[in-house]
Amino acid sequence: MTRTLHALVYGDVDLNVIDGSAVWAQSTVQALSLAGCRTRLVLKSPVRTERLIEPLTGLPGVTVVRPYEERLVPGQGPRASLSPVQASQLLARLDGDEPCDLLVLRGRRVVSRLVADGSFGGRIWAYLTDIPQSAAEMTEAARADLARVASACHRILCQTEELRCFLETWVPEACGKSVLSPPAVPVPGFPLPERDGPHDPLRLVYTGKFAPRWNTLPMTRLPSLLRERNIRAELHMVGDKIHDDRARPAYKAEMAEALRKASGVRHHGGQPREEAMRIAAGCDLGLGWRDPSLDASLELSTKVLEFGVLGLPVVLNRTPAHEALLGGDYPLYVPGSATLDDAAEAVTRAVREPEARRLAAERCREAAGRHTLQAAADRWRTHLARAFPSRPPALAARKRPLRLGVAGHDLKFLTRLLDHLRSLPGLDVRVDAWPALARHDPAASKELADWADVVFVEWCGPAAVWYSRHKRRGSRLVVRLHRFELTGPWPRQVDIDAVDRVVCVSPCYARRTREHTGWPESKISVIPNWVDTAQLDRPKVPGARFRLGMIGIVPSLKRLDLGLDVLEKLRAGDRRWHLSVKSKPPWEYWWIWNKPEERAHYDAVLRRIQTSPLLEGAVVFDAFGPDVPGWLRRIGHVLSTSDLESFHLATAESMASRAVPALLPWAGADEIYDRRWIHETPEAIADAIAELGPQEWREAGELARTQVHESFSLERVAGDWAELLLSG
Repeated sequence: MTRTLHALVYGDVDLNVIDGSAVWAQSTVQALSLAGCRTRLVLKSPVRTERLIEPLTGLPGVTVVRPYEERLVPGQGPRASLSPVQASQLLARLDGDEPCDLLVLRGRRVVSRLVADGSFGGRIWAYLTDIPQSAAEMTEAARADLARVASACHRILCQTEELRCFLETWVPEACGKSVLSPPAVPVPGFPLPERDGPHDPLRLVYTGKFAPRWNTLPMTRLPSLLRERNIRAELHMVGDKIHDDRARPAYKAEMAEALRKASGVRHHGGQPREEAMRIAAGCDLGLGWRDPSLDASLELSTKVLEFGVLGLPVVLNRTPAHEALLGGDYPLYVPGSATLDDAAEAVTRAVREPEARRLAAERCREAAGRHTLQAAADRWRTHLARAFPSRPPALAARKRPLRLGVAGHDLKFLTRLLDHLRSLPGLDVRVDAWPALARHDPAASKELADWADVVFVEWCGPAAVWYSRHKRRGSRLVVRLHRFELTGPWPRQVDIDAVDRVVCVSPCYARRTREHTGWPESKISVIPNWVDTAQLDRPKVPGARFRLGMIGIVPSLKRLDLGLDVLEKLRAGDRRWHLSVKSKPPWEYWWIWNKPEERAHYDAVLRRIQTSPLLEGAVVFDAFGPDVPGWLRRIGHVLSTSDLESFHLATAESMASRAVPALLPWAGADEIYDRRWIHETPEAIADAIAELGPQEWREAGELARTQVHESFSLERVAGDWAELLLSG
């Protein structure tokens, strides 16, 4: 990133009260500042306390916009927060005065409003937590709204991997746009106290909002309950936001009463973040115990991380998100149904088992170390460098943007590459998307041909033929050939004299292209397929080692039957092995299903799955879709058993997820993939897979990922394409 980027930040957040959303706003601005962005934080509410704003003043490039105090919104009262409509109008006005490169938004209502208003098309980075987080909550109306949001946003910022995968499963438009943006905590600016053991009385601490499902009212009874267990304790509570719950009208008064009068409770009120951390640092044990209704949450508690950075162990519920963060054997999970007695039992263990307390503190400290402000700034730098790449040298000296036209009937292999090209400064990109292989609007295609300095045609089909015959003098024409086109009539119809370069995805198909067409070797290049290694870099779920995967089983030359051979041999020795298949069914490809030999092949395969004792219940067919990165979290080994492939992108994508590849020796495989992954027979594949123990499997997965990143990463391949397309 060579230029200074300008960011606007706004959230449906009141920075007068300390809670997770307010801390998010503060941390996001701090991280963007560390990442080198000029950042304007726009406040939603009039300022009643400076404690969360004060740490931002004086940060490099940071401005806090106070709409009420600066009288930017006519009619806003001293206690009134901005509505989504007011926020949208104000942000558009601020952008008009000083355009931003990205608008970071938190809150579904305000994001939906800005998307509907359309002032920031393609520049919104939406941080979404207040969305459905279960299948039961994901109504069609909610899904449609999220689809509109995802389509309009540049990036979707997800707090956890679980939330990202859930969103991608239900909202395909979010695939490829969703990136991780977990909570960030500052390193304390004061020395931490030495801890030889817990204080007497034991000091428990909770910081944040007071709400029914956060169990803050039952917490106030812990000191009394612990006394019955002969443990003297006091509870320190920091915060001043008491939730007004319509379902429990008396809650607010009861909570306020408990903060004032409950035995052993010390209420410190609202405090600046640094002071809240100082109070917590003087305690022995943090409380993150919540109502079991939140156990299915796909979010991560910032408080766990804040306590962890202070070296405090935390008592909290056992949830998938917490297990991913702290491990399944973390010793201070609240057992059972997470009742008050269960919480007291976890606290008792922390007091009476020093080793459990030490291990818990170490796990929390390690987790916090992965979520510091510096780590957040590094993530932002990475996200921004991908979204705003530097201007290529070939474009630096041009007086006007280079005009790049992209044409073809199927651009699925270009998605992220096209995003990269569109984001390059000095490049103007237009697309001529043909609705079918041989169907297009000749007038639109002619307009593109006359306009473009360079035309890039995806697939050497009818579009390549048309553009080779309508090339403008002085322009350049680049055609990419995959595999199926080579045996079709189109290469013979292309005017090769008008084509400046033909790009193949593998050395094998470059040779075949030369042999089949007789085209000059000087016009044929090899650039491999790209792999978005960053999107695919996701942790495996438990049990992934015993799951094989296949992506795409149509047509029959993909040889699902040989994949079943591998599975049967593995299950003959261990019934834990399963196969997941992600693909459209063959009958959705009418041009394939109409062939009797194809129907016979799949009839035999499906019958075999139904009747083989070794395959019973062991093969799962998953829906075709773009949510491949999330799906690959479950896959430990990927099979490539095809009769022929030009590249087999699915293998490379799976390797990027740390799935261990296993290939049969289709022609050219050894020129793309390491020979160690290639085996002569399905039986040899099964033997190689079975020999990998847990550690060997992890090491093989890391090696596979490294190989793909070095050879096929999006950044590397996009650089090769930029050099080819942009150089004279």
